[in-house]
Amino acid sequence: MSAPHKHDHSHGRSLSEIRRIISGAKIGDKAKQRALAIFQVLGEAEAKIHDSTVEKIHFHEVGAVDAIVDIVCSAVASEALNVDEWVCSPLNVGGGTVQCAHGRLPVPAPAVLEILKGVPVYSSGIDKELTTPTGAAVVKTLVSRFGSVPAYKVTAAGYGAGTRELPGQPNVVRVTIGETIDTAKAVAPEFVSVLEANLDDLNPQVFGYVMDRLFDAGALDVFGTPVQMKKGRPGMVLTVLARPEDAPKLSKIVFAETTTLGIRMREERREVLTRRAVSVETTWGEVRMKVANLNGTISNYAPEYEDCRKIAVEHGVPLKTVMQEAIKVYLDQRHE
Repeated sequence: MSAPHKHDHSHGRSLSEIRRIISGAKIGDKAKQRALAIFQVLGEAEAKIHDSTVEKIHFHEVGAVDAIVDIVCSAVASEALNVDEWVCSPLNVGGGTVQCAHGRLPVPAPAVLEILKGVPVYSSGIDKELTTPTGAAVVKTLVSRFGSVPAYKVTAAGYGAGTRELPGQPNVVRVTIGETIDTAKAVAPEFVSVLEANLDDLNPQVFGYVMDRLFDAGALDVFGTPVQMKKGRPGMVLTVLARPEDAPKLSKIVFAETTTLGIRMREERREVLTRRAVSVETTWGEVRMKVANLNGTISNYAPEYEDCRKIAVEHGVPLKTVMQEAIKVYLDQRHE
């Protein structure tokens, strides 16, 4: 275990005292409101931990002058940047222990855990306090959502460096400013779970049934790839694409319905064109068209197979003829 990190202690200040200090500061009203909101988040966390009320809490580390300056400056900076929305990546909380006014505590400190409820966090294995209660409160107050970088056009970037040396990574925080891109005109990134299983002793008749069950259970795609397996046996690799939240139930279906003894799972990033459905009226009836956009330009279009198949069966028309007419009608409507 690493040596504990130390915080300088000072005389504890009450929230009402801190409110008077901030209210008297020569800063903008919006900055005052944000600074007070940050301290309110801190106070509520401390009150919860100590089973007390906000007004009875006395801040120690976060009531020190340097902490007040950090919070007020963060509020002033956020007002000066004048952005519409703050988005933050998951927070690295660190590890080890920290020496506080209440003694040596594990990292993340109790106040940090209380403040960051509902926020995605992780630890990179560094035994140092990488997210303090002050930092957690600032982020929790300013940020509207956490996650991956949204689609946006960068207009500015800035970095702030700390004095502590961290093994294997720079001790910096980065802020970028940009203009969001209309997601209807962009390629949308997302993550999917990929499930794979090698099958060399499954009845081929069962394979189609398994695919149907997986699709019915919410799989995004299911397919089989012929492979040559050990001892020269022909086999299939069953691949299932799924939303991450659906992966557990789909893996249960694979285990229950196939002969596999193991499933490989991984998460992959994919980009998906924005899509919409439009209907066209053919000689034999209505057909839905799937239309995909790339940067606002239609890049792909195709008639819905099931609609065309139904018409072909009902009217005794070749399937390819129905599909060709649906495409022709759609293109004619586009050029009108």
